[in-house]
Amino acid sequence: MQRPAFDPTAEEVARRVLADIRKHGDKAVQKYTKEFNGINLPPAKFAVPREERLAASASMDLLFKRTASEIFARVVRFGKASMRKDWSMATPKGGVLGEKFTPLARVGAYIPGGAAPLASTALMSVALAKIAGVPEIVACTPCDKKGQVNPYLLHALEVAGATEVYRIGGIQAIGAMAYGTAHIGKVQKIVGPGGPYVTAAKKLVYGDVDLDMVAGPSEIAVLADETAVPAHIAADLISQLEHGTGHEKALFVTPYMSLANKVLAEMERQIASLSRCESITKAAASGALFVVTDNLDTGMEVINRFAPEHFEIMTKEPRRWLQKVKNAGAVFVGAWTPESAGDFVAGPSHVLPTGGTAAFFSGLTVDSFRKRSSVIAFTRADLIETLPLIEEMGRVEGLDGHARAARIRFENPS
Repeated sequence: MQRPAFDPTAEEVARRVLADIRKHGDKAVQKYTKEFNGINLPPAKFAVPREERLAASASMDLLFKRTASEIFARVVRFGKASMRKDWSMATPKGGVLGEKFTPLARVGAYIPGGAAPLASTALMSVALAKIAGVPEIVACTPCDKKGQVNPYLLHALEVAGATEVYRIGGIQAIGAMAYGTAHIGKVQKIVGPGGPYVTAAKKLVYGDVDLDMVAGPSEIAVLADETAVPAHIAADLISQLEHGTGHEKALFVTPYMSLANKVLAEMERQIASLSRCESITKAAASGALFVVTDNLDTGMEVINRFAPEHFEIMTKEPRRWLQKVKNAGAVFVGAWTPESAGDFVAGPSHVLPTGGTAAFFSGLTVDSFRKRSSVIAFTRADLIETLPLIEEMGRVEGLDGHARAARIRFENPS
């Protein structure tokens, strides 16, 4: 049940690489791109020019263009609805208290591109920054050994609103965005999922930049009763094991041993027919876990302890069990809500906390790209009313300058 949010080995490598990038900038980014990705990419070639991005869009088939546009529209619709609005309230003596929200100036989104070009991640991360009003949106994604970025991914980034795209991946991308180099400007915040090395690198640059969360290798948990279809459960568990890092997790919890056996048989049957059979089998061997409990209540306790990135409720009354969820990045309610709907099309971002951190982190939203400022506007009467409180706290804390800063406003000027 317990699994580390960070890989110690990956963290050790990331620490060494990041120190080199902080000191040597582009030279180190080029060095590690060659070492880890097998391509000697000069700094002048880091950026994907706008012309290349537009050419990728022009080469897209109509079906994918329509798909990307529809997903973008769904993300925008949900994102705008979920945005927190500026608000205010009156003080007892006629002043105003409130909060205002301001977009960050420059953010970075990491888009994985190794085992699969995650065009959906571009739409579900970069688009949120655009909705928030961020003027400079940087995207980093690894290129292939010929220096090319997947055209579907480039088109998705264009649709989502990326203003800069760099063909850099891994630890070196996180370092370049966090510290800045001659060719890649420093950002204020880095968001997006990644494998163990990217996740470790994000942890280590926190403080130089803000972060969204721990968004590492994918994971899923399913709670099911006898009404669930074994083939559906198996397909959903497999959908997260196929990402390809080998560190994915899939937890199945049920009170029915017969159902667990059927799901296991279905997984074996379905995996054999998939294009990534070998990597899924490897991930399942180390990351699939079946738990048979006495009842669904105990099963829900197991789920909440696991704190999954994705959690599916496949029971007779799924909404009843939704009320009992305490720890999950996203909850998929009912038999008609496969996790892949959330990954690709529903609207909420699929960039979610992993490694048990859903117990204290939340998924990416539009507000992840905005700063919140408190607003305080006292009247003279407000300050008169609160002056004794300010003076008493100043006395207790030994901060007489604080007390004087309030009191002096009522003294005759010298």
